[in-house]
Amino acid sequence: MTVESLYPFLYSGTTDLAAVLDQVRQSTVAKASEILALRQTVCDRDGARLLACAGELARRFDAGGQLLAFGNGGSATDAQQLATLFLSPGGAARPLPALSLASDASVLTALSNDIGVDVVFARQIAAFGSPNDIAVGLSTSGNSENLLRAFDEANRRGILTVGIAGYSGGRMAELDSIDYLFVAPSTSVHRIQEAQTTMYNVLWELCQHALEPLR
Repeated sequence: MTVESLYPFLYSGTTDLAAVLDQVRQSTVAKASEILALRQTVCDRDGARLLACAGELARRFDAGGQLLAFGNGGSATDAQQLATLFLSPGGAARPLPALSLASDASVLTALSNDIGVDVVFARQIAAFGSPNDIAVGLSTSGNSENLLRAFDEANRRGILTVGIAGYSGGRMAELDSIDYLFVAPSTSVHRIQEAQTTMYNVLWELCQHALEPLR
């Protein structure tokens, strides 16, 4: 797929600025409509499960647990954002212990070089995890081997496991080691990641509400 096919209005040779801006507007509106529809689908299908999951998160945090987030590529960035959201929310929200397993370059490169990329998250969970903890893995495809191994390791240690995926869930949907799996059912990586951001922000907000009676 070429850039020209993605943005034909920029390569049509037209000098009609109004027409170009109108096509940009239509494209923006269409993308906004797509993400709104996807978020509504997730809400309708998983709203009750998101609430139940948030309650489990709150109980784990109240018992002294921490959140371990992980993902690859763009999902690694989301894992860092998720950890920061819980750890340093600002305002009157309660800061909660959270760590991104995708953020330490020394650890990631050491494990990748010495053993293999498939263990970069599972080894950290084995080192840092305890039964009261929460492991949250993010993937657009749901097929990342290092996430699958991390979920299995976390499950063996009694850690609450939460998966956030796209498409139809991929191989993550086949795992018995994920306690809560939330899927953004789309074939667009952009829409998937936008919906996933909404999911973990909702989980954080619901978790904060669930913690209020426990303070």
